[in-house]
Amino acid sequence: MGGIFGVTSRRNCILDVFFGTDYHSHLGTRRAGMAAYDPELGLQREIHNIENSPFRTKFEHVGSEMSGNAAIGCISDTDPQPLLIHSNLGLYAISTIGVIHNGPELMKQYLSFSGGHFDVMTGGRVNANELTAAMIDQKSNFADGIRFAQNVIEGTATILILKEGGHLIAARDRFGRLPLSIGKNEDGYCVALEPFSYTKLGYEPVRELGPGEVVEITPEGIEVLVPPQKEMKICAFLWTYYGYPTSTYEGVNVEVMRYRNGHLMAMADRENGTAQDIDYVGGVPDSGTPHAIGYANESGVPFARPFIKYTPTWPRSFMPPNQDERAMVAKMKQVPVHELIRGKKLLFVDDSIVRGTQLRETVEFLYENGAKEVHIRSACPPILYGCKYLNFSRATSDMELLARSVIMELEGEEGFEHLDEYTDTNTERGKKLRQAICEKMHFSSLEYQSLDGVAEAIGLDRCKICTYCWNGKE
Repeated sequence: MGGIFGVTSRRNCILDVFFGTDYHSHLGTRRAGMAAYDPELGLQREIHNIENSPFRTKFEHVGSEMSGNAAIGCISDTDPQPLLIHSNLGLYAISTIGVIHNGPELMKQYLSFSGGHFDVMTGGRVNANELTAAMIDQKSNFADGIRFAQNVIEGTATILILKEGGHLIAARDRFGRLPLSIGKNEDGYCVALEPFSYTKLGYEPVRELGPGEVVEITPEGIEVLVPPQKEMKICAFLWTYYGYPTSTYEGVNVEVMRYRNGHLMAMADRENGTAQDIDYVGGVPDSGTPHAIGYANESGVPFARPFIKYTPTWPRSFMPPNQDERAMVAKMKQVPVHELIRGKKLLFVDDSIVRGTQLRETVEFLYENGAKEVHIRSACPPILYGCKYLNFSRATSDMELLARSVIMELEGEEGFEHLDEYTDTNTERGKKLRQAICEKMHFSSLEYQSLDGVAEAIGLDRCKICTYCWNGKE
């Protein structure tokens, strides 16, 4: 994933962009950067590795090191950015969020006629921002260039550009899989993926960009360069997992959706007569917690925190990238409350179950500390397909996904012809999947939220949300 934030203003805006970018830190853990424009200094740029230290500590001196009335910042889970580009469209800084699946083909096509070149990183890979800029620069203006780039890129490209002169160009990806919205204060405008980031800084919400919409923003106003298209496929995982609780996308608040989602899961358990003899309901921190609160409120079972994450020195669950180290860090972060575990029947709600590695270790940790039963609920359906659009998971193959790998164990490749049945808890295949995962992971019981349940909790028309990772449908 990743996050972007930008400001164009009548005053120095470096601190606004510093804090606004920092508020996107939950979306990435690899690289972060800022670029600014000052009439005297021109374009400036700073990039840091944030794998072992958060954004704030790496950029805390940026207020004295950079200056400008326009700036952009990014948190990246992929390539270093923003990049500074000098092309036929002028000098500009560019930052992107998304993924490009056909990069080699685009490079080959571009080099066949341009006579140009690409700077390459270790292993020969080209920075996705440079490749996106090369696509944009094939046209004579930013509007046509961005539209061209988004059309030829297989994947997703949300783009934020800082032009020499201090104007911003913001482009939401073609199908609106990611949100992008604009705020305003008395000095100018800002644009961000997470809208709470600018309301906290005193900007008033103006509007969200539509799918594929491209706008140019100055301190004086907003000009639409490319109007939005009607079709939208916004990622449902914004609400179930990686969106920040205080944000609202397409009119739907993340925290409220999660309460509603947990409420619906509790209703389904009651109707099915499952997991009704429970002592406490808890959430797998952090994004599982609000789903669990909704579940507890509807079920009448007390909400509790049988273990607490120790976060002063390990604040981010994404770190580090090595699986063995991640497992060790996850274990060290979990501090038990023995009075809430020993001899208790516990039900935990997790935001999702991808590979299940950390969840299995969490369940083992609870049993080691005396839990009598540990029931698991996933706030979304079984994940059966790796994301094609946002790379929200570290899984590099569909067979790394827990549900798909268990189906392979149960039935071989024949099982992949019946994925709809495995998703449905009321079918024989659905029951076998849940039972097999329980045996493999030592769960007392397992249930997933249904696709209809997620859609109902979000409240948007089903055709407007992307559910590819659950049902493979674009």
